Amino acid sequence: MTSLGEAKGKHSDVRRKATIVETHSLTKVYGDGPAVRALDGVDLSVAVGEFLAIVGPSGSGKTTLLNLIGTLDRPTTGRVVVVGTDVNTLRGDALADFRRAHIGFMFQMFYLVPELTALENIMLPLLPYRRRLGFNLKQRARELLGQVGLSDRESHLPGQLSGGEQQRVALARALVNHPDLLLADEPTGNLDSAAGGVVLRLIEEMRQEYGLTVVVATHDAVVAKQAGRALELRDGQLRA
Repeated sequence: MTSLGEAKGKHSDVRRKATIVETHSLTKVYGDGPAVRALDGVDLSVAVGEFLAIVGPSGSGKTTLLNLIGTLDRPTTGRVVVVGTDVNTLRGDALADFRRAHIGFMFQMFYLVPELTALENIMLPLLPYRRRLGFNLKQRARELLGQVGLSDRESHLPGQLSGGEQQRVALARALVNHPDLLLADEPTGNLDSAAGGVVLRLIEEMRQEYGLTVVVATHDAVVAKQAGRALELRDGQLRA
C-alpha cells in the first residue's frame, strides 16, 4: 500500500528533468467565419517545481493556454510537450492515461458532485481505475482531506461546505493521482480574500512538499505575487 509520502517518488524521473512543460509556436484559432485568434505563436518553458502565474484579463486566452497544456484541447498549430511527451501525438486511452498519470486540474467553479460527500468527490476521478491502482484510494483521499484541514468534513456534502472548503476539496481531488503538474484556472476567483489566501497557502505547501509544478491562470495581482514568476498574456501573446 502506497502512502502519500511514499508516492512522492512515483515520478522521480520527471522531477529530475529541468523542464516539464514546453510550448512551441502555439496558436489556437476559433471560428469558421471571422476567426478569433486566442493564442498567437506562444513559446513557453516551465521548469520542474516552478510556480508560474499566467496573468491577463478575461478573454485574454489564459484558459485556452491551460486547456492546451492540460491536453483538454488541441492547438490549431504548434506543439505542446509535457514531461518530455509531445501530447499532440496521443489519442484516446493513451491520452487519458497520460493525463491521469501526470496532470491535476483546479477550476474557478468547484465542480463538486452535489450528491457525493467530500471524501467521495476526491475519490471520484480514480474510481473507474480503482482495481488498477497500486494504493488504497480511500486512504489517499482521507490523507489529502487532512492535509487541506478538512478531516472533520469527510461525510459532508458540498452544500454543507463553505466556498473555501469546497475549493480545498477540489484541490485534494486534483492531487489524488499524485500529478507532476497542477493547472489551476482562477482558483480563487469565487472566494473572498481570506478563503483565497488559505487556498493559495495550501497550493504552495503542496508544491514544496511534493515537488509539484504549478501553473495558475489569474487576473488577480495577489495570486500573481504569490507565484515565483508571472507572465502576462495579452492579444494572444506572452509577455514577461
